[in-house]
Amino acid sequence: MAITKATDRLNGPCGGRDPMGNVPEGGVHLPPLCVPTPNQATFFYAIPHLVSIFALSLGSGEYFWARPVPKNILHSQDLTAVHISGFDFGCGNTNGAYTASGVTPPLASRGNADGVGQMQHFARDDGLNVFRLPVCWQYLVNNQLGATLDATNVGVYDQLVSACLETGAYCVIDIHNYARWGYQIIGQSGGAVTNDHFASVWYQMAAKYQSQAKVIFGVMNEPHDLDVNAWGITVQYAVTSIRNAGATSQMILLPGTGYTAAGSFVSSGSAAALSAVTNPDGSHTNLIFDVHQYLDADFSGTSTECTSDGIANLNNLATYLRDNGRQAFLTETGGGSSNSCYANLCAGLDWMNYHADVYLGWIGWAAGAFPTDYVLSETPTYANGVWTDTGIVSSCVAGKFK
Repeated sequence: MAITKATDRLNGPCGGRDPMGNVPEGGVHLPPLCVPTPNQATFFYAIPHLVSIFALSLGSGEYFWARPVPKNILHSQDLTAVHISGFDFGCGNTNGAYTASGVTPPLASRGNADGVGQMQHFARDDGLNVFRLPVCWQYLVNNQLGATLDATNVGVYDQLVSACLETGAYCVIDIHNYARWGYQIIGQSGGAVTNDHFASVWYQMAAKYQSQAKVIFGVMNEPHDLDVNAWGITVQYAVTSIRNAGATSQMILLPGTGYTAAGSFVSSGSAAALSAVTNPDGSHTNLIFDVHQYLDADFSGTSTECTSDGIANLNNLATYLRDNGRQAFLTETGGGSSNSCYANLCAGLDWMNYHADVYLGWIGWAAGAFPTDYVLSETPTYANGVWTDTGIVSSCVAGKFK
């Protein structure tokens, strides 16, 4: 169930009424058992997938009322955590090229960063509940386009996925290829890299994890510079394959063009193109828009300083989401451990906490195999049996979730 936090204030304790004393159209009258408690939030849940109600005592007898939520929206707890990167390092450019030697599994058993320990810490000590696990498409099939999954490589990747699931968190399988394989755009390369090639890898990955309710399928990381309507068709191929493989109920994340930036998601045509993507039964259930946002001067996520809070971009998209009965997940955001980012990122995440009807949550970039001196590092340090978070994680990414 989703908690909607509408802006219509009520003037009676638990009355579910507007300032004129009427029950608002589309609103829900709260039950008599509601008793206001100053400075304490009280939540009331109704029938799943039909309506959720949020009542907040402000110490002055004022309350919020909630409108019904469309049936086709996934109702879930807020989702917050970080990336556990490393399997994506071999495709860390934006053109789909692949360097096998660059892949750095964030597994201590492989002599690398302890991504498993990091996830256990984030889940246990910070209460975080979702990890995005980026991986190169080429790695999954041993650099053979259209091939079956490589048992060795997928076995190593599965060590990270399984460890993620063992924490009780949701786990996002993210193919991190920018809508490309070796410089060729999927479905837009004259037959070199086809939608069927892409559907094949997703069918196989979905079949492997079909019974895992907490696996989330992230169709593609940051598509860019492509025909967005043709891309919508490619995404449909992936969604259909995932569902046909038996993963009929898990969340699927739908990314747009322009690096799936929240600020241009509507204007780029991404929202319209992806709104046409459906499940095999024609519904949009658990099909969630996948958006990214960084807060440095050029929105690239390459600076330790943040120059905006990004709220205007998020708010514009929120309007579209509400008007069209959809939700989005901010699966990449972040900033340096600097005063400007503490202020701006924290402000944006505070804003998101009050718009949970349309935003499922956020995932900070990035931990895993990234060194602690990486510009946007969220990699915790471990010493004497204790994990210590970076400033941006403790202040914002985790701090605003607690």
